[in-house]
Amino acid sequence: MKQQWKARKTVAMYESDMAQSGLKRVLGKWSLTALGVGSVIGAGIFVMTGLAAKDFAGPALAISFIIAGMGCAFAGLCYAEFASIIPVEGSAYAYSFATVGELFAWIIGWDLILEYSMASSTVAVGWSGYFLKLLGLFQVHLPLWLTNDLYTAKMLLRDAAENGTMAELTAQYSSVHLPTIFGLPIAINLPAIAICAIITYILLRGIKEAASTNLLIVIIKVGVVLFVIIAGAFYIDPSNWDPFIPARGLNSQGIMAYGYAGIMAGAAYVFFAYIGFDAVSTQAGEARNPRKDVPFGLLMSLFICTVLYISVSLVVTGMVKYTDMDVKAPLAAAFSDYGLNIAVWLISIAAVAGLTSVLLVQMLAQSRLFLAMAKDGLLSRKIFAELHPRTRVPYRGTAIVGVAVAITAGFIPIETIAKLVNIGTLFAFVMVSIAVMVMRQREPNVKRPFKVPYLYIIAPLSILFNLGMMVSLGWENWARLFLWLAIGMVVYFVYSRKHSIMRNVGN
Repeated sequence: MKQQWKARKTVAMYESDMAQSGLKRVLGKWSLTALGVGSVIGAGIFVMTGLAAKDFAGPALAISFIIAGMGCAFAGLCYAEFASIIPVEGSAYAYSFATVGELFAWIIGWDLILEYSMASSTVAVGWSGYFLKLLGLFQVHLPLWLTNDLYTAKMLLRDAAENGTMAELTAQYSSVHLPTIFGLPIAINLPAIAICAIITYILLRGIKEAASTNLLIVIIKVGVVLFVIIAGAFYIDPSNWDPFIPARGLNSQGIMAYGYAGIMAGAAYVFFAYIGFDAVSTQAGEARNPRKDVPFGLLMSLFICTVLYISVSLVVTGMVKYTDMDVKAPLAAAFSDYGLNIAVWLISIAAVAGLTSVLLVQMLAQSRLFLAMAKDGLLSRKIFAELHPRTRVPYRGTAIVGVAVAITAGFIPIETIAKLVNIGTLFAFVMVSIAVMVMRQREPNVKRPFKVPYLYIIAPLSILFNLGMMVSLGWENWARLFLWLAIGMVVYFVYSRKHSIMRNVGN
């Protein structure tokens, strides 16, 4: 019992879990690919290209996307091998349980809880912003206090007062007055809460309905992205790419950037645009042929998204000089400068659609992670593992995820939420890359429908790329990660260790 924390779930135990799973296996390889694309292609492609090009890499942003994509690809190959061996919901959590034991699996699972929940909340707030912009195109405006959390609302009012831009702020909202309750001002991001409620309802209806909704949205947003690439290609001025890699110097914020260091900084920044592809592995329990289809969905969605990202970055930096880039809406501004206003409408619609599918897949992944951890006894089985008799979804866990994400998105500033996401994802990628090498050594004869080629080159490269991007993040991100993990250790030793299924299983 003293060594319970090192106890590992065997492949045979996972196969037993698969046989007893009550989830509906309805997802094929292209449905899984669509889930991956739906989770990855979001606001990043419409927003991050502007700031990353202007302040970090210049036209070489395309190289930044390649570097970030390579880091994800190396990790994706490791995920794919694990998914072919252990095709169950749980993703990196399950893979760690099979290789390095219960305690490390808990650490990864706890880390992923932070990643998925904070990423979902960030996306919900971003969705709210784009939805308001779309309403603005129809001259529909909502009050400030119903579309922002209290801190953000106060900051907007303060900045407008200090900068003399109150008229511009007033034009964006039907009212900028903050109502009070018992003398205290109130504000809430109602659109963010509303989209969380809608997504939760879709997820509660069943995995087939969720996948169908996601597929429709993916078709819309990929179609718009292709339009941007093709239409924008006719307005490229090659002189805007000169120099392709700007010399080292101060960016628009007075910070040293550009050059090869700027390319790496840009890669760490745009990495957020890739977050979510690993969510495909959390759907293994609902895949028809998980050993083959999950690896396919992982790698194909990553390939599609990387090609789209590189193409868009080349088009937008070719249309507009990187020093003149609009950092808030770079694509919409670039097309507007050329008088292509129809593109502004399409981009706004695609951004709202894109963020909708990202939120759907992230919240879906969160509930399946809870399900996997609850099956192992590390979280409450009654709350997170019980399936609805008709829809066969973990309905209580799904509802809890929806409420938690809605509350966070409705009341906490997006800057605070977003800072908790990147480092957690990178940490999971590093751990999976280590675990796949450990699994090769411990279980050399286990059946592997997909094997990472040149594993002992690919896995260390994954560790190097992703650890390098972790190092580039500020100390505040590390502090938040360690604080969250410290809380997780308390939960593990107070609750999870006592209820674990491994408590009565030999090492």
